[in-house]
Amino acid sequence: MLGAIIGDIVGSIYEFDNHKSKDFEFFGEKCSFTDDTVHTIAVADWMLNRDKGGPGLADRLVHWSKKYPHKSYGGMFQDWLSGREYEGKYKPYGSYGNGSAMRVSPVVTLNGDHIEDAKKSAEVTHSHPEGIKGAQAVALAIYSAKRGSPPALIKREITDKYGYDLEESVDSIREWYDFDETCQGTVPQAIICALNATSFEDAIRNAISIGGDSDTVAAITGSIAEPIFWIPEDIRGKAMSYLSEDIIGIVDQVYC
Repeated sequence: MLGAIIGDIVGSIYEFDNHKSKDFEFFGEKCSFTDDTVHTIAVADWMLNRDKGGPGLADRLVHWSKKYPHKSYGGMFQDWLSGREYEGKYKPYGSYGNGSAMRVSPVVTLNGDHIEDAKKSAEVTHSHPEGIKGAQAVALAIYSAKRGSPPALIKREITDKYGYDLEESVDSIREWYDFDETCQGTVPQAIICALNATSFEDAIRNAISIGGDSDTVAAITGSIAEPIFWIPEDIRGKAMSYLSEDIIGIVDQVYC
């Protein structure tokens, strides 16, 4: 989960100013957490408290999004946030955007069901089959990495189960890739960036270097790279300095 947050922070300044190179300051000037972190924390909050009779995920998404209202939420999500009755009456809107994939990591970090809980984490908003598929594919990659599966096996599992083509190289993707907010145009590329890295930092650099929706690509990549490589303490400590106390509180509960 923290890997997703770090990817979001590092990529935050490149979302609309792509940097097609791996040579950049890792935590650049004006980095901050965005909606990707807020929604990842919302899923974690839901997972931490659901067995205690806590609020549902729609409630948590609303709670955290309204707590941090200026974090570049997508247009469809903003309509969902502002146009529905509260107290569990929000309805999914059939999205296949990459928001479902970037927020799924707490499901696996907290040992949830990487298929069913990933589906639940997505369908509260992203009820389109591609939105659910994207979340489940990322969850499977994280789950397999936590179990110690090597990148080659993870790639084969994802391709066999979800049909994503993961054969292209990072260098090749960098040549043509452009902004894409869909799961089908983000998830395969992010997985490739993680599985073809040499370290956690290298995975994030891969993700930023291909361009596109940089903070979300890097968030998805980081969530997969974390259990493959783990996060160096200096990067972990620096990332935590960007977070507010309430978000740190959720992170601490997840990793305690």
